[in-house]
Amino acid sequence: MDKERETGTKLDPKYDANGLVTAVVTDVASKNVLMVGHMNAEALDKTVETGTVHFFSRSRQKLWMKGQTSGNILEAQDIRIDCDQDALWITAKAAGPTCHTGAVSCFYRRVTKDGLAPI
Repeated sequence: MDKERETGTKLDPKYDANGLVTAVVTDVASKNVLMVGHMNAEALDKTVETGTVHFFSRSRQKLWMKGQTSGNILEAQDIRIDCDQDALWITAKAAGPTCHTGAVSCFYRRVTKDGLAPI
């Protein structure tokens, strides 16, 4: 284990083989999980620099700002990294629905023994 990475003060993300870390975004007011995305170094840097949450799109293979087309941006309020620096937790203020379906959160269905149930 890398003691400096785990207990030090230097930001040193442990990117996966694709150069990504997982980023979980929660709403600053409700505390609900809004979405999960992935960030490369450029997305993390842009998020820290601008305060607007950016991700790396695995399907499009490019950087994107959340809300770029919808206007429903995520304004980062706090960015935390876990102990081994391979996952991020971002609390954000959402300018509108977070999910591309129009739902407030991407987590709008519950898994049950009968399948999925809307929340």
